[in-house]
Amino acid sequence: MDNIYIEYNFTVNPKEPATEILIAELGNVGFESFVETETGVTAYIQKLDWNAAILESIFVLNSDEFSINYNKNEVAQTNWNAEWEKNFEAIQVDGLVSVRAPFHENPNLKYDIVIEPKMSFGTGHHETTHMMIQHLLQLELKDKKVLDMGCGTGILAIFAEMRGAKPLDAIDIDNWCYENSLENVARNNCSNISVYEGDSSLLVNKKYGVIIANINRNILLIDIKVYANGLNKNGILLLSGFYQEDIPIIDAEASKYGLSLNTFIERNNWVSLKYVKE
Repeated sequence: MDNIYIEYNFTVNPKEPATEILIAELGNVGFESFVETETGVTAYIQKLDWNAAILESIFVLNSDEFSINYNKNEVAQTNWNAEWEKNFEAIQVDGLVSVRAPFHENPNLKYDIVIEPKMSFGTGHHETTHMMIQHLLQLELKDKKVLDMGCGTGILAIFAEMRGAKPLDAIDIDNWCYENSLENVARNNCSNISVYEGDSSLLVNKKYGVIIANINRNILLIDIKVYANGLNKNGILLLSGFYQEDIPIIDAEASKYGLSLNTFIERNNWVSLKYVKE
């Protein structure tokens, strides 16, 4: 017998970054699949895991910064990949990198990343992932030890390996992201990426030539010190997941730990910063 799911349809205004925060919070309480829509997100949880108070701990629903409305209903088990296939389009970055699902045709660019589109973040569609790929295109990564922090689907670690980086660590606190990164690492025939489930506490006594952290402003502000300690001299830190108006507070924190802002990219008011450790 098919499992019964509870489907929530959320209308979110403004859509970003509230949708991303909402998905993360829902994932923490047992929601297991998400489909982003033009107006927000549809989220699914098995009825066995659902209770009437499940949204009480979702803080973003009570935020004054966003307006979030929702309705819910019961549905039979859904073919999640079929749902994603209807909503997931292949993208290209600077005419050099393609990010696509297995069901998309290969456009035969220099780099081809194949991501099974599940609920994990990092399909390349979001401005932050797109900008991180642009940064990585400009770096000399051959034989550099790289960390992808908050790896989501593993897309950035996968691309870094394609550009010659090794060895690489990919870390995410979310179990689904951990599992999905393992799948995508194997799907792209990567052999130098180790995937871990956890947070920045895993970085004790580790050093990298490049650290990638595409997360959100508040987590970055907490962990910039850890990233700085984990970089070799002249190492590079790539940050994204925040807006242009957040640059001063990010930069003030980074400068405390010998990180110098080198360049930044802006895309639809989202930004990605490149720092060099002095």
